[in-house]
Amino acid sequence: MSANAIDLNETTATRRQRGEQIAAELSGDPNPALLEVLDRDFPFLANAVTSYCVGEILARTVLDVPTRQLALVAAFAALGLGDFLKIHGGYALNAGVTEEKLKEIVYLTTIPAGFPRAIQASRAVAELLASRERGLQRG
Repeated sequence: MSANAIDLNETTATRRQRGEQIAAELSGDPNPALLEVLDRDFPFLANAVTSYCVGEILARTVLDVPTRQLALVAAFAALGLGDFLKIHGGYALNAGVTEEKLKEIVYLTTIPAGFPRAIQASRAVAELLASRERGLQRG
């Protein structure tokens, strides 16, 4: 069976475990804080996100990790979802995407979503890069 085929016999627990592993790899944190908070306060939502969004969708291999993360950054930029843009922008950077490519997504956002959304995206990317720079200065 292909890595991208659906296994109807696979359990949610198996997908969740895979999702937790992928989230740890993407974030570079063995216990991603975002998932811990979701798990504590909204366990049903945490399970759905971890088992389906991460354990099924982000586990697919048709796109490589950097491409997949850039696609998500572009979608979140166009939707004006800066917090999610920062999360997946961080994952993209962790996967080897350059700052220049991440910034290019902001420019592309003007085409489908207009200048206001691109400006929102530029602020989210700037905040992401500044927070990573602060983290490097402390480390």
